[in-house]
Amino acid sequence: MSLRIQCLCIDTTDPDRLATFWQSALGWRRTYQEDHEVVLEPPVGSPEDGIVPDLLFLRVPESKVGKNRLHLEVRPDDQAAEVARLEGLGARRVDVGQGPDVSWVVMGDPDGNEFCVLRPLTEQELAG
Repeated sequence: MSLRIQCLCIDTTDPDRLATFWQSALGWRRTYQEDHEVVLEPPVGSPEDGIVPDLLFLRVPESKVGKNRLHLEVRPDDQAAEVARLEGLGARRVDVGQGPDVSWVVMGDPDGNEFCVLRPLTEQELAG
């Protein structure tokens, strides 16, 4: 089968604002921009370039309502430092019923879209 995911589409009332958050959060590049849509792609030559789906931010008239049906999960080298950095960019911690004993942190981007900041992989997990 020759099917692959090209992009993840994220609805927003302000594509530029939300793309700016994710561009700063991920260190990705803006490859296309119109008033109604913005595309982010991984850095050229990075391990993700051409493999990881692009992020496409699309203008819609309505604000987000309810919990996401699909969300991103990011894995940093230092979870606490990354959560603090993302909060500085405009993200906030979100309670979706995850409980206090989970190893991830649920956050919301500036539009309230939930995403998870996972714990770093251990040396053993990295070794495979």
